[in-house]
Amino acid sequence: MIVYSSSVADFKEAVDDNKIAVNIETAFIEKLGKRPSVSEWRSWNNSMQFMERIIRNSKVADDCGVMIEYNIPATSKRIDFIIAGRDDKQNRNFIIVELKQWEEAWSTEKEDIVKTSINGGVRETTHPSYQAWSYRQFIVDMNTAVYNQDVTAHSVAFLHNYREKNPEPLKSEQYEKTIAEAPLFLSHETKKLQEFIFKYVGKGKGMQLLYEIENGKITPSKSLVDHINALFEGNSDFVLLDEQKVAYETIVALAKKQDKKRTIIIKGGPGTGKSVISMNALGGLLRHSLNTKFVAPNSSFRNVMVEMLTKQSSRSKMRTKSLFMGSGSFVETASDQFDVLIVDEAHRLKGKGAYMYMGQNQIEDIVKSAKTSVFFIDDIQRIRPDDIGTVAEVKRIAKELGSEIHEYSLHAQFRCAGAEGYLNWVDDVLGIQNTGNFNGWDKEFFDFRIVDTPHRLYDLIKDKQENGHKARLLAGYAWSWTPPKQGNANGQIEDVILEEHDFRMPWNGYAIRESWAIHPDGINQVGCVHTTQGLEFDYVGVIIGNDLRYDAATGTIYSDYKDYKDKTGKKGLKDDPVRLNSLIKNIYKILMSRGIKGCYIYCRDQELQKYLMERLAKTTE
Repeated sequence: MIVYSSSVADFKEAVDDNKIAVNIETAFIEKLGKRPSVSEWRSWNNSMQFMERIIRNSKVADDCGVMIEYNIPATSKRIDFIIAGRDDKQNRNFIIVELKQWEEAWSTEKEDIVKTSINGGVRETTHPSYQAWSYRQFIVDMNTAVYNQDVTAHSVAFLHNYREKNPEPLKSEQYEKTIAEAPLFLSHETKKLQEFIFKYVGKGKGMQLLYEIENGKITPSKSLVDHINALFEGNSDFVLLDEQKVAYETIVALAKKQDKKRTIIIKGGPGTGKSVISMNALGGLLRHSLNTKFVAPNSSFRNVMVEMLTKQSSRSKMRTKSLFMGSGSFVETASDQFDVLIVDEAHRLKGKGAYMYMGQNQIEDIVKSAKTSVFFIDDIQRIRPDDIGTVAEVKRIAKELGSEIHEYSLHAQFRCAGAEGYLNWVDDVLGIQNTGNFNGWDKEFFDFRIVDTPHRLYDLIKDKQENGHKARLLAGYAWSWTPPKQGNANGQIEDVILEEHDFRMPWNGYAIRESWAIHPDGINQVGCVHTTQGLEFDYVGVIIGNDLRYDAATGTIYSDYKDYKDKTGKKGLKDDPVRLNSLIKNIYKILMSRGIKGCYIYCRDQELQKYLMERLAKTTE
């Protein structure tokens, strides 16, 4: 949807008459049914003055087309400015211009991420060139009026208030590939921007192209489908086995119908292959020309999935990322804007008041936004009080919104070397739930040990890593986390400390947090549940901190509020020890079920260590 559009001639006249912000505001209210914020109005009034001078001085034809605040279909994102027209050879082109009023910025070690002043504080955000590129790529990949016609898209970022530094953080080496895709223009580079605009749209005749873009159908292009197919082909990480294949085909068959609203719930514990199915469903539904997105609440999980799929190919990664979204992205999305939304790790969906979430209920947002919504869920993997993703809650909301419910369960164990007995043993030992078949497992295929020191634990994991296995050291949230502003941007400070063993290691660093699970430096840092949930390794070593203890007198495992350091995770639970205990036990089960071939643990509480060793001794081969 275009909020405001006009010819270049009308755009220049509106700016000259000081009416452009008022005109955009009027169109905004008419199209979106709400008033813009004061900051939006000021931004239009400021930035459009700059863009008018750029357009006027570029000397493009008056019948070029201008779009302002183009709402990208099926998203809540809006493109600041688009100009459309023809070049010297009468080729049809349009240019996306991402406008920023920034005056300063800082580079980070994260790919395509920078820092700048936002809402009174310095915050991380995407590089302006990445933002411009991602908008262009979405339109090229998803809008039939672009990929089925002889139309070429370009994108640039224009920071009209930004004076270049020496060296310039926004032009650091790690951003070069992105800037090559979407050129960056600062305040002193207006002439270069004018030349760029004239080169591609200077000959005008752009109004019809604007109409076609706005009315183009949103379905994946053959180019995007071929791209995704190539990523899956030969990728052993995403091979479907047995009941996983059945679940996948069921999802595709139901979603293809698109004749009514449907909600599909796929239940399964750790290692049943939920993520393998969800990723394959993304590819399969795109192949059927359905507008599909992969949704997950945890950014670390999303980023590792992209990394695994793209195998470190930077350009492929940039393009693939547009198919992955956070669970808080659908607050303002219109009903049924997507054909399918696939939600992995749905047990981590949030409700009102969750950090950075402006809505009421993420489950409701998602069911509303898609014709078919697919939730992969495990009720026992909720780990914070604000995790609302239960099967019961999904069903309640689906029923309220008139969505037909389909429910399936996964049972076969494909992690922990298929040692279902091991996971049942963990459930029983930790008191999570009563299970049968918990007295043993084939220890030849799944290696579980309880070790005497954290040093021994780390040595075992490091040895596995050095011998070609994927291995990581993990811990419960029983140690505080020094923030980056105190000199801990990438795990410089050793927060995980066991004084009695003179053992010290840092938590996974903020700079690599979202890719810690596969980053080379990950072996020298301790991972937490937020960087590992949903992922798997060959071997894991788990430090159980003093947040989980054993009372030998009563024979019960209990949790210690004081020693549990996740402030959000224990919010409101100081006087609710039962719920706190349940969530912390869930965390340790998640950590202890990340290994495919083995898990080694060390308990800081010696009573718990002794209890687990006694229980382990009673297991059979």
